[in-house]
Amino acid sequence: MKSISKIILILALALVLGGGTFLVTWDFPAPSKDVTKVLPDDRFPR
Repeated sequence: MKSISKIILILALALVLGGGTFLVTWDFPAPSKDVTKVLPDDRFPR
């Protein structure tokens, strides 16, 4: 029973480290869609 829990712990640790490494090294593109929003003058105090 101890060996099964040790294997599960090692697999979970490997999964977390592998996922973290993937997210750090993944070169995903930045959003390229333009956003245009008109803000009313009432929102800004004078």
